[in-house]
Amino acid sequence: MMQLPFPIATFEPSDLETGRILFAGETDFLKGVVAMDGMPPADRLEVCFAGRSNVGKSTLINALAGRKGLARASNTPGRTQEINFFTLGEERYLVDLPGYGFANAPVKVVEKWQRLLKSYLAGRQNLRRAFVLIDARHGVKSVDEEIMNLLDTTAVTFQVVLTKADKVKLVDRETVLTQVRSALSKHPAAFPEIVLTSSEKGDGIDTLRAIIATLT
Repeated sequence: MMQLPFPIATFEPSDLETGRILFAGETDFLKGVVAMDGMPPADRLEVCFAGRSNVGKSTLINALAGRKGLARASNTPGRTQEINFFTLGEERYLVDLPGYGFANAPVKVVEKWQRLLKSYLAGRQNLRRAFVLIDARHGVKSVDEEIMNLLDTTAVTFQVVLTKADKVKLVDRETVLTQVRSALSKHPAAFPEIVLTSSEKGDGIDTLRAIIATLT
């Protein structure tokens, strides 16, 4: 049987255990950054989470860390206006990026943090992977294409994480996966596996932990 392009990511039990152990340790909020000169030293491996407003970035980070209040989640799109850094053990940063697309904020504020987002992606040498979060109910939208194009131009490897998978019926999920795979085929920076998650149910969280733990 021919394997589909961009299959759902799977890991061996040993890698899943490595991820579990890593995230069983300390994960702490470090700082919120509003300008490039406020970035922490680029002295450890870093992964970031990008996605349109209200896709569930903060909720996913909380699920990964097993701490409900670590990253501030909001029902108001555009609430996160900083780049938020979290320490994961002593060798990694988790980075929660400002939501892109629709935001409940003045245009000038939106433009300012979108410029910061672009500067960060282009200038952070220790960034190993960007996780682009896509709502499994809706698939890839035009605003998602914009961030993927930016990641292509900055040569940052990105991996799509489908969120809220528990909200989608199996038959509809396959339709969304087909649309996402088609969109990813146009992006050279796209990592060739998709992560399917539900922060509420815990689906895919162990896989995402393993990915982060095994990056070098």
